[in-house]
Amino acid sequence: MSEAPSVVSERSPRHAPASDAEVRDLISAAVAARRRLEIEGGGSKRALRSPVTADVVLELRALSGVLDYDPEELVIRACAGTPLREIETLLEERQQMLAFEPFDHALWFGAEPGRATLGGIMAANISGPRRVSSGAARDHLLGFTAVSGRGELLKGGGAVVKNVSGFDLPKLMAGSWGTLAVLTSLTVRVVPRPPAQTTLRFFGLSDAIANRLMTAALATPAAVSAAAHLPAVPASAAETLLRLEGFGPSVKARVRLLEEHLASFGSPEALHDESSTRAWRRVVALEPLPRRGCTWWRLSVPPARGAEAGAALADATRAVLYDWGGGLVYAAVPEPAPESAPQSAAESAAGVLDARIRSVARTLGGHARCVQGSAAPAPAPAAPRPPGSSALRTLNERVKAAFDPFGILNPGLDLAAEL
Repeated sequence: MSEAPSVVSERSPRHAPASDAEVRDLISAAVAARRRLEIEGGGSKRALRSPVTADVVLELRALSGVLDYDPEELVIRACAGTPLREIETLLEERQQMLAFEPFDHALWFGAEPGRATLGGIMAANISGPRRVSSGAARDHLLGFTAVSGRGELLKGGGAVVKNVSGFDLPKLMAGSWGTLAVLTSLTVRVVPRPPAQTTLRFFGLSDAIANRLMTAALATPAAVSAAAHLPAVPASAAETLLRLEGFGPSVKARVRLLEEHLASFGSPEALHDESSTRAWRRVVALEPLPRRGCTWWRLSVPPARGAEAGAALADATRAVLYDWGGGLVYAAVPEPAPESAPQSAAESAAGVLDARIRSVARTLGGHARCVQGSAAPAPAPAAPRPPGSSALRTLNERVKAAFDPFGILNPGLDLAAEL
């Protein structure tokens, strides 16, 4: 699989600022000249968003380094371009970690690992399987510095967990994909690394039964930290995973509690420590999804309704994977063969399917986004999309106008398209 290219010429100017002041000066100059900027960290998540039409690329990899780390206070502050690998290595030395379990998307696209940056992770609000128990990336962002699309230096939040002064700007920046401001540094909460983990693996459950199992498990006092279902062919090879973490005696007691509570679903296999870690690497890497000839879709729905999304799209998908207890559904949709139909007919069919997938997600109370494949950088589909919330779109446009009134930051990236 290849990443979706942005609409930027290879000869377009590229700037690599190394300080807040340099970022401010470059954005101020872009505002004066009305030059459009693509904001790039490591570039590892470009295939997860729509293409950007820009005149200049603003690279943030030179804006790197840990600025402050206080293990006792469970807080780390680093420049936005700091590689995620560097942050995780430093935390591991003190038996700590980022609770929201971020990951490098090189696992998805067969690209060189190590490109993911802390700023990119937060700008995209990337969270792994632990999202169901520890919250999203935005819930752990305590503070930031940034430069708005007006060329103004911004600062939000701070280095304390209870910060109730003013607007909660950190949560606004997380998931904004660089469309509101360019993040230059971030203060993030960290947590102790669990000394032990066990994953209960159930085999052969249907999607619907697995969804009920995960819902039941997450409702128990066993404190399940992650729940996922990996359908397979044959169906007997399907895996449903429930992870428990903490101190050894606590994990053992909660495993027994969970096994008793879920006895009607069968007898699971217990995977401990490294075996458990390997099982969850498969989930993060979306290993069951085909790497060729498919477009990947990401549907976010209420966890108890994940299997409904999979069933509604069963005739259109080659494979699915459920994470976050069923709340996150990845679907691999086959791409039409180039010779199977004229281009116009193929585009029309893709547009109809695009609208259908989004409609299924909205009907279930969620939303959908194409994250990989030819549909990701494609023009707007021929078929009209179901209408989203006009109130949310209006609010999104007002926020965008407040931070980037000239539309110079990541132009063409419409975060309201799925609302």
